[in-house]
Amino acid sequence: MHNGPCTGLAAVSTALLAMSRRLEVKDVLRTIVVSARELLDAEYAALGVPDDHGGFAQFVVDGITEEQWRAIGPLPRQHGILAAMLHQDGPQRLADVREDPRFGGWPAAHPEMSDFLGLPIRDGEDTLGALFLANKRGPLGFTDEDEELLSLLAQHAAIALTNARLYERSRELTIAEERSRLAHELHDAVSQKLFSLRLTAQAAATLVDRDPDRAKGELQQVAALAAEAADELRAAVTELRPAALDEDGLVATLRNHVRVLDRAHSAHVTFTCDGVRALPASQEEALLRVAQEALHNALRHSGADRVEVTLARTPGGGALLRVRDGGRGFSPSTVRTAGRHLGLVSMRDRASGAGGRLEVRSEPGTGTTIEMEVPGG
Repeated sequence: MHNGPCTGLAAVSTALLAMSRRLEVKDVLRTIVVSARELLDAEYAALGVPDDHGGFAQFVVDGITEEQWRAIGPLPRQHGILAAMLHQDGPQRLADVREDPRFGGWPAAHPEMSDFLGLPIRDGEDTLGALFLANKRGPLGFTDEDEELLSLLAQHAAIALTNARLYERSRELTIAEERSRLAHELHDAVSQKLFSLRLTAQAAATLVDRDPDRAKGELQQVAALAAEAADELRAAVTELRPAALDEDGLVATLRNHVRVLDRAHSAHVTFTCDGVRALPASQEEALLRVAQEALHNALRHSGADRVEVTLARTPGGGALLRVRDGGRGFSPSTVRTAGRHLGLVSMRDRASGAGGRLEVRSEPGTGTTIEMEVPGG
C-alpha cells in the first residue's frame, strides 16, 4: 500500500476493529463501505444487500453526496455487473466497467465510473451482499494487492454482518415480548378504570333526581376517572410508539416488523418494497400503523396461511401500501366482529389524517386486501 506495510496493517486493523464493535446492521454496512473506500483509496464505494425479489433490500454508498443519491432515484435492481457480484466466488476487477458487456441500466444522474473492483460477501453458501469500488485514485487502477485486501475485508465483513443480524433478531424478539407485556398492562389498567367509570356514571344516573348534590360528586369522580384513563392510555401509546421509525425509516421498520411476525405465526408473512423513498414523518407513522392493524386482523381473523405486504412508490412520488391475505374474507358492509370493525375505523382515520385514502376489498371466501395510498410531497 502507499504508506508502507506497517501503516497499511494498522489501517486494516483499525477497519476490522471498527466493524467488530458495531451491533446494528446499518452501522456495520456503513463501516464496511467507508473502510473499503479509504483502505483502497477509491473515489466511490457501495455495498448492496439483496432481497428475494430481484432488488436490493439495502444499498449503502460512500463518496456520493446526498443530492447525487436523491437524483439517482430508487434502489438498483440485481442486473448486469451488480448481479455478477452476487453470483460469483471471487473478485471481479475491470479496467473500465463501461466497456464490460454487462454494464448498462445506470441512471443518467449516476457519477461517471471507470476502473472497478467488486466481490461478494459470503457466509458459507449464503451471499450476504456485494461490495463495489470504483475509480481508484492514481494512474495504475486497482491492483492484486487491492484484491487481497478487499477479500480480507469481506471475510471479516461477513462475520460482523452475521453477528449484527443475530443481535438484531434477538432484540426484535425482546421488543415483541415487551410490547406484548405492555399491551397486557394497558388492557388491565384501562379496563379497570373504565369499569370504575361505568359504575360511577350509573350511580350518578340513579342519584340525579333524588340527591343532586351526591350526583354532582359522582359526576366529578367520572371526570377524574376519565382523565386518569386518558393519561394511562397516552403514556402506554407513547411507550409503544416504534422508536425505530425515526431512526431507520418506514421501509426498514416495516420489514423488521414483518420478519418478527413471520417467525411468531404459522402463516408465512412476506414484505416487498419497490422504490419508496423517505416520506413525511406523519405519513410514515400512519402507513406503519395501518400495516400493523391490517396484519393483526389478517393473522387473527382470516385463517390465511400467507399474508403479503407490499409498499410501492406511486407515479406522483407518494406511496401505496397493500396488505393482502388469502383467508376466509368478510363482507365490509356487514362486519360483525367488533375488533375488526374498530380496526377498520381506526385505519380509515389514520389514512385520512395523513392526507391519504384507504380501500378495503373483501368477500367471504376470497380473502382480504387493504390498500392505503398517500400522496407525494
